[in-house]
Amino acid sequence: MSIINLTPAQLRKAADLQDKIASLQSELTAIFGSESKAAPEAAKLAKKKGGMSAAGKAKIAAAQKLRWAKVNDAKAKTAPKAAKVKKVVRKMSAEGRAKIAAAAKARWAKVRAEKAKQ
Repeated sequence: MSIINLTPAQLRKAADLQDKIASLQSELTAIFGSESKAAPEAAKLAKKKGGMSAAGKAKIAAAQKLRWAKVNDAKAKTAPKAAKVKKVVRKMSAEGRAKIAAAAKARWAKVRAEKAKQ
């Protein structure tokens, strides 16, 4: 909203508010001494407390890596090495396959013969 579009009553009210703000500001200055003292206190409150330096983080990371290295070394020493198992591939000869097929055909022929008798 532009100041040009305000009515005279609104302008008077805005001027009164600005005067009140100025008087309150001067009272605050009288209490605290000056505005320059209030600003650093606010800056101190806004400052982030704690935190860790990059050097501190690096020390912690190095110590953790050392701990894990010790754990991994202990595991490597105690765990037996797994022997490689050769995969056995069994192949059936054509003659063996023919014998199995003939036996299966004979069994099914017997089952059908008994079923036909009943």
